[in-house]
Amino acid sequence: MSVLRREAATGTRRHRRVAALVRWPAGVALVSWRYLWRTTPIHRAEEPGGTADLPPGLPAEHTDDRVQRVADGYGPLLRRQYTVRIAEPDCDAEELMGRLAADPNRVAPSEFAVFRRTRGTDGTLTAGDEFLIRLPGPWDGPVRVIDSGPTGFRFATLRGHLEAGQIEFRVRPDTDRGPDLRFEIESWARPGDRLSHVLYNRLRLAKEVQLTMWMHVLLRTARLAGGRPRGGITVHTRRVAEPLPGGDDHR
Repeated sequence: MSVLRREAATGTRRHRRVAALVRWPAGVALVSWRYLWRTTPIHRAEEPGGTADLPPGLPAEHTDDRVQRVADGYGPLLRRQYTVRIAEPDCDAEELMGRLAADPNRVAPSEFAVFRRTRGTDGTLTAGDEFLIRLPGPWDGPVRVIDSGPTGFRFATLRGHLEAGQIEFRVRPDTDRGPDLRFEIESWARPGDRLSHVLYNRLRLAKEVQLTMWMHVLLRTARLAGGRPRGGITVHTRRVAEPLPGGDDHR
């Protein structure tokens, strides 16, 4: 019976991977179409990085062998920061983060990513919660919340994710603009397997798909705040070449 169960599980995984591969071209086509019609200016910069660009330490109480660390990935480590300044919001930083944490699907473009909770209570977001992010490609994106506060939260990738590393969402007052807010997404990650390494670092396809997805998250978050983006979107990338100078040890 155990052999039959294993064969059935293998068949199910194969079916899901084939279905995901079928979805990948459609997802890329949607990304490309939105990219062509984009009107929001994007300010991009890329430069070499170093030890200071390694991810924050992983909290021991929320780290196990399912966590996919940067050391488990392939290719260079990319530290990427995506930023939007939100003009004239109808809420403060904590209220905006509360809206976002209550349901990440409110800002996720459904063509690219859908958050499905696999652990924790709906409507809240606390350390230890887990999500399976459905993506338009031959991967899903399992993640675990490893840190959460009133103005931000951070995910660690789990086994099977297309990336290995961490990603943080945070919001704070934009002190240069009175009541304006500054919303940031920051990631420290490497491709999670050889295929995603080729698509990300060789063909640059996955990198552009990711950029467009987070761009839409930033714009939707501005709308969720009741405001509008000011000055476009900023994307700052720092590339840490192999061999990496360290890792995401426990803090």
